[in-house]
Amino acid sequence: MSDRTSEHAGTLVSRVARHLNRKLSDVVTLLLNHKSAGSIGAVAGFAIAVVFAWKVFRPSQPRPRPKRRTNSASNGRSGGGHVTGSDESDLGVVRSPRQLAQGDNMRRKLGGCRKVTCQLLGVILEEKSPEELQKHVTVRESAVKVLSELAKHCDLYLMETVLDDETEERVLSALEAAGIFGPGSLMKEKVLFCSTEIGRTSFVRQLESDLHIDTNLDVISQLSRFIGRQLYISAMEEGQIEIPNKLFGTTENHTVKEKQVKEV
Repeated sequence: MSDRTSEHAGTLVSRVARHLNRKLSDVVTLLLNHKSAGSIGAVAGFAIAVVFAWKVFRPSQPRPRPKRRTNSASNGRSGGGHVTGSDESDLGVVRSPRQLAQGDNMRRKLGGCRKVTCQLLGVILEEKSPEELQKHVTVRESAVKVLSELAKHCDLYLMETVLDDETEERVLSALEAAGIFGPGSLMKEKVLFCSTEIGRTSFVRQLESDLHIDTNLDVISQLSRFIGRQLYISAMEEGQIEIPNKLFGTTENHTVKEKQVKEV
C-alpha cells in the first residue's frame, strides 16, 4: 500500500513538473516575441505561482528537539545554592577577608588609576643603571608581592632602558624566577624595553598611562604635560632619609615624591 502511494505521488509530481516546464517555455517564448508590459506581468505572475507550488510540494523538515539538561547541571542550580570551586573561580567569589582588605587598600593607593607604568631600575630592581644590568639583575623581594597585587587591580606595564638583547633576556629571566609572571598576575608581554630614555617616555605616552613611576626627573618632567600623576623616586648619596613609598613599602636610601599635575 505504501509503495502504491509513493508511486502515485511521484507520478503526480512529475506531471506537475512537466506542466510547469511547458508553461515556462511558452511564457519565455512569448516574452521574447512580444516585449511588452503585459508579458513582463505574466512572467512575474508565473514566478509567484512557481514559488507557491514549491512551498506546497516540498517535504516538511522535522523540528529540532530541545536537548534535555543533565541531572548534574540541574542539581548545581537547585541544590540549595551550593557553588562548586570552579564556579566560584568563574564568579570571582573565592576571596578571603584578608584578600578583600588588601584589594581595597590597593585601590585606595591607586586613587582611581586604571593604567600604571613603572620603571624597573631603582624601583623593582636593585640595580641603578643599564650598565649594572649587563652584569647582574636583582629583584627586590618587597616588590614581588606588591606587583602581583597591583596587577590584579590595574593594567600594569614595566619598562626599562637596556643596552643589548642579552640584558633583556637576563631581566625577564630574573623577573620570572622571582614569581612575578603567572596566571592572574603580570604577563611577560607587558615588560617593555627600549634603548633610550626618550623611548621610555614614548612608551608611557602611547599607553596613555594614568600613573607613571620613574627615577629619572627628566622623564617625569616631560610626562607631566601628558599624564595626570607621576611618582618620582630619587636616590640620595649622603644623609639618606627613609620615606615610605605609597606603593612599594619602605625603600631604603630613597626619597619618594608624588606629583599631582592639573590638566592644562
